[in-house]
Amino acid sequence: MGALRRVADVSSCVTVGVAGIRPRLNEVGMGTLFIDGRWRDSSSGQTRTIRCPADGAEVAVVAEASHVDVRAAVQAARHAFDVGPWPTTPTPQRAALLRRLADRLEGDCDEVARLESLDTGKRFVESQTDVEDIVAVFRHFADIAAADAGRVVDTGNPAVSSRIVHEPVGVCALITPWNYPLLQTSWKVAPALAAGNTFVLKPSELTPSTAIWLTGALAEVGLPAGVANLVLGCGAEAGAPLVEDPDVDLVSFTGGLRTGKTIMAAAAATVKRVALELGGKNPNIIFADADLSAAIDNALTAVFLDSGQVCSAGARLLVERSIHDEVVDTLVSRATQIRLGGPFDPEAETGPLVSAAHRDKVEAYVADALADGADLRCGGRRPDDASLDAGYFYLPTILDQCTTGMRCVGEESFGPVLTVETFAGNSAQTTEDAAVALANDTIYGLAGAVWSENAGRTERVAGRLRHGTVWINDYHPYVPGAEWGGFKQSGNGRELGLLGLEEYRETKHIWHNTQPAPAGWFLDRSR
Repeated sequence: MGALRRVADVSSCVTVGVAGIRPRLNEVGMGTLFIDGRWRDSSSGQTRTIRCPADGAEVAVVAEASHVDVRAAVQAARHAFDVGPWPTTPTPQRAALLRRLADRLEGDCDEVARLESLDTGKRFVESQTDVEDIVAVFRHFADIAAADAGRVVDTGNPAVSSRIVHEPVGVCALITPWNYPLLQTSWKVAPALAAGNTFVLKPSELTPSTAIWLTGALAEVGLPAGVANLVLGCGAEAGAPLVEDPDVDLVSFTGGLRTGKTIMAAAAATVKRVALELGGKNPNIIFADADLSAAIDNALTAVFLDSGQVCSAGARLLVERSIHDEVVDTLVSRATQIRLGGPFDPEAETGPLVSAAHRDKVEAYVADALADGADLRCGGRRPDDASLDAGYFYLPTILDQCTTGMRCVGEESFGPVLTVETFAGNSAQTTEDAAVALANDTIYGLAGAVWSENAGRTERVAGRLRHGTVWINDYHPYVPGAEWGGFKQSGNGRELGLLGLEEYRETKHIWHNTQPAPAGWFLDRSR
């Protein structure tokens, strides 16, 4: 799941109770699967109740797709690609539709943000910022799609035109996670549409509301039937048949490493193109010569924003040994004061975990860390506040005295858990070497950060880190114009930037000889 910009101050949040803003997903008597331009119920009749993680309140009841529904959605997308107008629609017209959608999102920002907060439990002000980012993503891909018309290759022969053109890949399966539901969806839907593809979108079964909203909005701004299709449900029922379907040309998945490996294996049978963003265990390095006030404050944001449910969370703190006590003591003091609450609580600074099952996983992860010898400095349990009992809250947790051999360092908790490791050397060079070696000692390579007032040191360390995004004296910001993705087992391919569009395009070479003549390679013996 992807990066997050800095959020606005919580004081700007409107105080609204969860019960007062139910999404209007089921009030018009329509189903919540969208196939070939029509809303449908599931062919199996199965449904799922969506509940807010902050208090368990019912948000919506949505259809759960069967294998039959998934197949119908793929067939609709296949037909729309093979015979429909969208793949051959001029790029400026496709870009114009994306801009209309961006305008619609901008106008409905609060409605969409409320849907997102109800599904995820995250603070409303964070969801508002997410929607602003989503608007920027759609406009970014509208702009770059319209600007790239291919290129001409000089063959040295004036009678030959040699052109490189870009064409859509075909039918795309877009599978998105629960932590930033609409933001991660926009990173896939925007370039897929800009390139002229059709798609089947499968959001997380836990957080489908904004995907439903987006699908309806695309139809309303003029997207032809069959181009965008939506199926809801769990991975086994909806995701697996989507990945395995021979009519799907590309799978783009954001989520866990284990599922990503399964998708790669399943896609191999039909040699689909696969783009994967599989998370990370991201190092946040603080050298002794850093601005410690800024570094410590950003270390809190890096790991505890959205209760740590961020793929790029700075969950590994690597601190130079000489400043360990000062840094960790301050972090512990501040972490214990972080205020937990629901999405519309103006006093809350972070929210719940997404589900009871996920909280159980985080609890087991911390228990394993303590069994391995980690020192629990704060947190490590559910809050005592009775007003939070109905939600899936977990206190900000700091585990000190950690080493790379521990599971808590090697694996993602995807929760509000910070592990602390130290490094040191006998000289400035060996200190840098120690920090880099520690930071790269991971199977992942999504993101990381380095803090130092020595500009030469930060550039050297950033250049040596095997991570797809490296922040220097900062943590978490991103812009749509910069590529996002990971090294090693954090995945393959890139989203955003220029390469984010290339993931959804095929490159074709067209050779046109304007003065055809016999090649003369073989003698003509027919005369």
